[in-house]
Amino acid sequence: MSKIFYLMGKSASGKDTIYKEIKEQLPGFKPIVIYTTRPIREGEKEGVEYFFVDDDKVEQLQKQGKIIELREYNTVHGIWKYFTVDDGQFDSKEHLLAIGTLESYVRLKTYFGAEKLVPLYVEVEDGLRLERALSRERKQKQPKYEELCRRFLADAEDFSEDKLRQAGIAKRFLNLDMEKCIHEILLCINANL
Repeated sequence: MSKIFYLMGKSASGKDTIYKEIKEQLPGFKPIVIYTTRPIREGEKEGVEYFFVDDDKVEQLQKQGKIIELREYNTVHGIWKYFTVDDGQFDSKEHLLAIGTLESYVRLKTYFGAEKLVPLYVEVEDGLRLERALSRERKQKQPKYEELCRRFLADAEDFSEDKLRQAGIAKRFLNLDMEKCIHEILLCINANL
């Protein structure tokens, strides 16, 4: 396995858009797709953003010992699980590109070793991030504003300065200008090849 370039940031920091652009600009990199039990959102595709599964599938994968890390979120719509599975995606000679949370990054770093992971942490000022999240949610057929607020508040704790420091996140990519942010991330990736 080559290196895993791990993109992360708070919700509405632009990481999904950045991830898609990096995948396009680095077609030789293999994207890692994680699993979730949450409902699919409008515009998402199975096997692209996530593998959408039910709790029975989670239990099956747990019994097989294939789950690397699993996070549960008590949302306003019930428990949603997000998790990474050792399902063959990591068995690659290509460099890998993944997207997730700080918690999942730390667990993958433990599982694969720190030398295999390169963190790519995207930051946005909270007010701008909230505006972006609200704009995105308004476009949904059934906006879930309560969940948006829950995620926004949870991110303050999940990405606290203490947790970032403990995870060894030193480099940050400010996403005020998407093109500039992507350019800086690509420079970082190239420097770590």
